[in-house]
Amino acid sequence: MDQERVEVAPGLALAIRRWPAAPAFAASASAPIVLVHGLSSNARTWDGVAAVLSASGHPVIAVDQRGHGLSDRPETGYDVPTVAADLDAVIDRLGLDRPVVAGQSWGGNIVLQLAVDHPSAVRGIVCVDGGLIELVESFPDWEACAEALAPPPLDGMPAVELEARIRSAHPDWSDAGVSATMGNFEVRPDGTVSPRLTRERHMTVLRGLWDHRPSALLERLRTPTIFVLADTDDTDWTATKRQAADRATAAAPTARVRWFAHADHDIHVQRPGEVAGVMIDAFADGFFR
Repeated sequence: MDQERVEVAPGLALAIRRWPAAPAFAASASAPIVLVHGLSSNARTWDGVAAVLSASGHPVIAVDQRGHGLSDRPETGYDVPTVAADLDAVIDRLGLDRPVVAGQSWGGNIVLQLAVDHPSAVRGIVCVDGGLIELVESFPDWEACAEALAPPPLDGMPAVELEARIRSAHPDWSDAGVSATMGNFEVRPDGTVSPRLTRERHMTVLRGLWDHRPSALLERLRTPTIFVLADTDDTDWTATKRQAADRATAAAPTARVRWFAHADHDIHVQRPGEVAGVMIDAFADGFFR
C-alpha cells in the first residue's frame, strides 16, 4: 500500500491510499475500485476491504475526503455535490478507467451524486449503509437533526480510554479495524485525542447531508448500483431503510440491494471480506461491466 496526495482543485489536495493488483494479476489487472469513507472517518477504515480486492486482481484507491484524515482542511465546500466533484477530480487526475466507486454512509450519498453528475466516469457504485440517507425523513427540522447527530465531546479524552470504548462497542472488530478507527483522531503528546474533523466542519458536513435529497436523484441514475445495507437489529431504523431501498429499486432499474443481518453501520470495518465479496461477485456475474 502506498500513500499519496492528489490535487483536486487549486490549493486543495486529498490524501489517498493505493493498493496495486496482486502480482499474479499485474499483466491483466481488473477494473479499478475507489473506496470512500463516511462522515468523521478516514480512508484507513477500508484497509481490510482493499486488501481482499487487491488480492483478487483489482487496483484499489481509498480517499481521505476534504477535512478528513490526512487531506487538506478547507473552510468551505462540504456540500455533497462539491465533495462528489472532488472524487471525479481524483478519478481524472489518476487516469482511472471507469472505476467502481464504493462509499460508506455519507460517502454512499456522495458516490450516488457522483454517478448522477458524472455517469461516464464510473462503471458502477456501491453504497454501503448509505446512499439513501435522507435526514429530512427522520427529523422535523434541521435543529432537531443537529441536536441528535452532533458529534460526541471526545476532544481531550485519553486515547487509551477511547480505544477501550471502541473495543467495548465493537467486540467483533479486528485490531486493524480498531486502529483504523482511531485514525479519526490525532493523539497529542499528553496522550489525549483531538478529532481530525473539527466539530464546526462536522456540523457543516452534516448540514450538507441534511440538504441532500437522494430520492430526487434515483430516476436519473443509470449506473449499476448496489445498496449494501445493515440490519443493525434496530427495528424502526431498519424498516426505514427497507422502505428507502424499495423506492430505490422501483425508481432505478440498474439498482440491486444486499442486506447484512446483525451488522454494524460500519459493515466495511466489521466484515471486510464479505463487503469485498459483494463487489467481486458483481464483477463475476457481469453486473459491473
